[in-house]
Amino acid sequence: MTPERQMVDVEGRAVRVSHLEKVMYPTTGMTKAEVMNYSVGVAPALLAQLRDRPVTRIRWPDGVEGEKFFEKNTPRGAPAWVRRQKIRAAPGSDDEGAELELPFLDDLAGLVWAANQGALELHTPQWRVGPRGKVHRPDRLVVDLDPGPPAGLDACAKVAHLVADRLRADGLDAIVPVTSGSKGMQLYARLPGTQTVMEVRQYAHDLAYEIAAANSNLVVAIMKKDLRGGKVLIDWSQNHPSKTTITPYSLRGREVPHAAAPRWWDEIRPGLQQLTPEEVVARFAERGDPFSDGGG
Repeated sequence: MTPERQMVDVEGRAVRVSHLEKVMYPTTGMTKAEVMNYSVGVAPALLAQLRDRPVTRIRWPDGVEGEKFFEKNTPRGAPAWVRRQKIRAAPGSDDEGAELELPFLDDLAGLVWAANQGALELHTPQWRVGPRGKVHRPDRLVVDLDPGPPAGLDACAKVAHLVADRLRADGLDAIVPVTSGSKGMQLYARLPGTQTVMEVRQYAHDLAYEIAAANSNLVVAIMKKDLRGGKVLIDWSQNHPSKTTITPYSLRGREVPHAAAPRWWDEIRPGLQQLTPEEVVARFAERGDPFSDGGG
């Protein structure tokens, strides 16, 4: 019988874990131990996405049917080996101007620690932080595609190709589609890190409005819900310095467990579906990481 609390060795780090049998997703019975096993299965790819990005966690200590809460700061009692950095909150955020002590998940032990905390969702900004706390310019652009019912992933797939064609025409070739694990998907485009965050945000804004104007039967760029029925919102706002997005490979805290799953472009077609954690692990083992080859 497994003890309620125990110390485990993860690559030389001591991590306290507890209640490994706790069911985090009641609809499927996925336990905390299985959440940790998922993190292990995709760790090389997930850690590459988390590298040098502060992590906002959404925690469900009692599973997805219980209460959840957002956590930006490093919590009290975090292991001493969890890297943290004091960073002033960006303009436009709820805690604008406050000095935050933000955590970074650098290794497998950090992933196990976060999973033990019930941190099912890991959210990160589009910028990285240097070793001395310097916030770098964004190294990626993200476009969120959010379908308004009855539109779904098939409509998102069509819009994804429209967006990718425009990005490629502007010289951005490393583009990876990610089914979000929720309703829609994101597109990530690698940037050289030379533009300011507000320049990137303005570019994303202009791109969204131009595509919406040319495809008004399918696309909107305005967030008003009464305009979105049956169309796909191109949400450009996630490029704001105060915003974060779900990290590729992170689980989602939904009724049924799915993950934010990087995809190859040959998959972005009718019939596209969200992927379960088991499917993401199997695909990663078989095909590798779409981000590793610069765009799937």
